[in-house]
Amino acid sequence: MSNRRGGQPFQIMTSSTIERAYQLARAGKAADVAALKLQLKADGCRAVDALLSARGIQRHLEAICAANFKRP
Repeated sequence: MSNRRGGQPFQIMTSSTIERAYQLARAGKAADVAALKLQLKADGCRAVDALLSARGIQRHLEAICAANFKRP
């Protein structure tokens, strides 16, 4: 399942973007999913909106952000 240019398989890229979202949420770096998406895009992650579009993922990330966000 690798791309045509011989790079990393798509599945690995997908899980690393989602895992990065969870890392940021657990670290208290974002107040909500919208802020999380902005940070991921600033970090160079691609297809952030599509990858985080599932409602289950959004609800889980919202809960983690709410529990861990620390105002600067």
